[in-house]
Amino acid sequence: MKTLFKKLYSTSGCSGPINSNLISYYFSVINSSPNCNHLRHLHGRLLRTSLYDNVVLSSRLVLAYSQHHHLVPYSLSVFFHMPQRNIYSWNIIIGEFSRSNSPLKAIHLFLHMWQSSDVRPDDFTLPLVLRACVSSGTVKLAVSFHGLCLKLGFVRSLFVASALVFLYVSFGKIFDARLLFDGMPKRDAVMWTAMLDGYAKHEEPTLGLALYREMVDAGVSPDWVVMLSLLLICGQLGWLKHGKSVHGWCVRRSLGMELNLGNAIVDMYLKFAVLTYAHRVFNLMNQKDVISWSSLILGYGLSGDVSTVFELFDNMIAKGVKPNGVTFLGILSACAHGGLAEKASSCFELMGDYGVTPELKHYASMVDCLARAGHLEQAEEFIKGMPIEPDAAILGAILAGCRVHNNVEVGERIAKKLIGLEPEKPGYYVLLSNIYAAASKFDEAEKVREVMKGKNVWKVPGCSLIESESWPSSSAKQ
Repeated sequence: MKTLFKKLYSTSGCSGPINSNLISYYFSVINSSPNCNHLRHLHGRLLRTSLYDNVVLSSRLVLAYSQHHHLVPYSLSVFFHMPQRNIYSWNIIIGEFSRSNSPLKAIHLFLHMWQSSDVRPDDFTLPLVLRACVSSGTVKLAVSFHGLCLKLGFVRSLFVASALVFLYVSFGKIFDARLLFDGMPKRDAVMWTAMLDGYAKHEEPTLGLALYREMVDAGVSPDWVVMLSLLLICGQLGWLKHGKSVHGWCVRRSLGMELNLGNAIVDMYLKFAVLTYAHRVFNLMNQKDVISWSSLILGYGLSGDVSTVFELFDNMIAKGVKPNGVTFLGILSACAHGGLAEKASSCFELMGDYGVTPELKHYASMVDCLARAGHLEQAEEFIKGMPIEPDAAILGAILAGCRVHNNVEVGERIAKKLIGLEPEKPGYYVLLSNIYAAASKFDEAEKVREVMKGKNVWKVPGCSLIESESWPSSSAKQ
């Protein structure tokens, strides 16, 4: 450090034009600054010389302060005190705010540049502003910026077009995103990936597979981000075999079990209840976060493996990972399947100790646990004390418990509430009819069936999905 400052202050006596070597030297020093205190020394040195007038150095100083988590006030203050600003410096400050927790500030800075300076945006500026629109959720403003892109002639830029596709996908406007996508004469991997991700996340698996075929036919090599979308699509379509194919592709390409990809593969196997494979992938992951642990706990919880759930939970706490709502949902589901009503109650109370606020799904799991254990009156009292209004799923859990434990009295009360909430749902009528029939109250059961006929409500027969042998022609095996 002493050597660095000797070199730094050895330039104090320099005079005449500043050569490019000196600018490069200071640029390198700013770039390698270890902390904010060091940056302030450099900042002061630049102010005492004409070096601060160099827009490249002062812009790099703006970026350096932001990288040391001093976007406000240091980066912003340096930026507005710069002797001159060009599109490079504007892009830096707009980009840093668009990636921060204050994306609206990025939009305000862009508008300030547009209205109060002669600097005009380039095809790097507009994607930053569009990203800020996504982060801030300002849909109308985003559409206005799309209009500006058209006006300035940037819509054919790959950078801008990819950002627009991502923007419309993020706001759920898949049709608009596809129109933009189809209108581009050239597409890069970012645009293909954004469109495929949109189809996967908005549950359009068939369209997603068709796009994947086009992508491979166009010669675009899929990467791990594409694999994330394909894993999601396989889960939506119920294609375990093809999900395994995607997993195999990742192994053959030596992608490793990095966090996002590992979580996606674990989630895919859990959707098919292939817990052994999910657990194996989980163990191979280089790092694990709360999503990794919670997904596995939920998978085992839904399968009713109580011992494994609590073993995983204990290991998770021992590793210092703080549980979230999904974690407790898995625990409550395990307790429900195992008939552990008392254990579920203690775990429900434990949520507060970890700062997790119960949601409707947690209350539903708790009610389901009580109902399965036969504590139907207790479940009825539990929903009365809920801070939120119970929905049909919660009441349905009690009604299902009444069917199992032949509790006609509670069943009648809950069924009337459910039919009042959703009179078009045939399942409630059928359950009530079956409760009456199980209690040998055949006249009442017949009356319920007659009511169904009178309201023209019919129970649709169930169906199953069968996985075919075929895989799209351009498969992930490439």
